[in-house]
Amino acid sequence: MSGPIRVLLVDDDALVRAGLTMILSGADDVSVVAQAADGAEVPAAVAAHRPHVVLMDIRMPRVDGLAATETLRARPGAPEVIVLTTFDADEYVLRALRAGASGFLLKDTPPTEILHAVRRVAAGEATLSPTVTRQLIAHVAALDGNTGRHHARHLLERLSEREREVALALGRGRTNAEIAGELFMSVATVKAHVSRVLTKLDLNNRVQVALLVHDAGLV
Repeated sequence: MSGPIRVLLVDDDALVRAGLTMILSGADDVSVVAQAADGAEVPAAVAAHRPHVVLMDIRMPRVDGLAATETLRARPGAPEVIVLTTFDADEYVLRALRAGASGFLLKDTPPTEILHAVRRVAAGEATLSPTVTRQLIAHVAALDGNTGRHHARHLLERLSEREREVALALGRGRTNAEIAGELFMSVATVKAHVSRVLTKLDLNNRVQVALLVHDAGLV
């Protein structure tokens, strides 16, 4: 993308929004273009300010972050969404990830990690370190009984052998560069495989692929 990463902050706590604005505005490559206090304000804010990334609180009084994420990510060309939550075992995080959120951040995440997460999401990578991402996916996938292992494996059968290897690497929280090193291919080739995996599985980001791999019991 050209220019700074455009960020929309959505949280009903004005102090949280102020803190995040201070953190993000200190970086030359990130710009907070708008704020919203409720999920109901998100569609208009996105249309007006065209952010690349939305930092979305879960619990808000009128329209919560889950419903707002589902509505937003169902639209073509939607920005990436990072869910903000207080607890790493929040029972609603899985629904947000399945709705198309790229991941989550705890509200007490150190400032440097918040900036790193925003940059990674804007670049199409995972929102957190591979280790933390794997822990989250393993935890929330274990809590969800709605998606059967058989169904998940059936979906993965749509992939070629190479695409399946890439999908399994995504399930292990690998970055594009790490996948390239493990599978002896260029980063550009990895990106092409990831794109085909998303298309064949009818998913919109790599976190959803990772969740599907975990549902299939392959990681």
